[in-house]
Amino acid sequence: MVEHVYRRAEAAVLVDTVVVATDDDRIASAVAAFGGRAQMTRPDHLTGTDRLAEVAATLACEVVVNVQADEPLIEPDMIDAVVACLDDPAVVMSTLRCRLRDDADLQDPHVVKVAVDRNGQALFFSRAAIGLDQTTGGGAAAPSVYKHVGLYAYRRLFLMTLNQLDPTPLERAERLEQLRVLEHGYRIMTTETKRDPIGVDTPRDLERVRRLVATGAPA
Repeated sequence: MVEHVYRRAEAAVLVDTVVVATDDDRIASAVAAFGGRAQMTRPDHLTGTDRLAEVAATLACEVVVNVQADEPLIEPDMIDAVVACLDDPAVVMSTLRCRLRDDADLQDPHVVKVAVDRNGQALFFSRAAIGLDQTTGGGAAAPSVYKHVGLYAYRRLFLMTLNQLDPTPLERAERLEQLRVLEHGYRIMTTETKRDPIGVDTPRDLERVRRLVATGAPA
């Protein structure tokens, strides 16, 4: 799966270099075996952002993209979309969202939901259903509910700043590190994608992804 994600990241037009950040020798060896580039990190990082920041500190670049290895259905154009958001100098961090297609996803804590303002800026992320009237449920007047796609682009200098910020209460409660950004007063721009990739959080997810990849079905 790591190689699959690596190849998709390589195919993105706006990506110059792909590096696998890991503290596991087995992963580093697997990456070397398929000709990829891996960089070992400290084993004590609490979050993926911390691990990313350690590697980013050694890179000479303006933008860093975090493509998680448990997102095998990420497409190159999705990576390009989050990078393109940073063409706006006011944007320091960007991510993706898509429409929820499966009603079961609304109640699934493995599926992170995001509420956005009229300009696409993230207002909140949650594992719970958000943005719906709990007495009447959905309906014509209900706001759009989006699924968050775990793909991020950062200005490198902002990533270095983010790495120094203390963890926050909502981040801990939701177990979502992107909430640290919002709780410290920064903004995250979101872009809507028509794709709906499946993150691999459970064995069931892995089987679904294997079937989709085997059949060549789109996300």
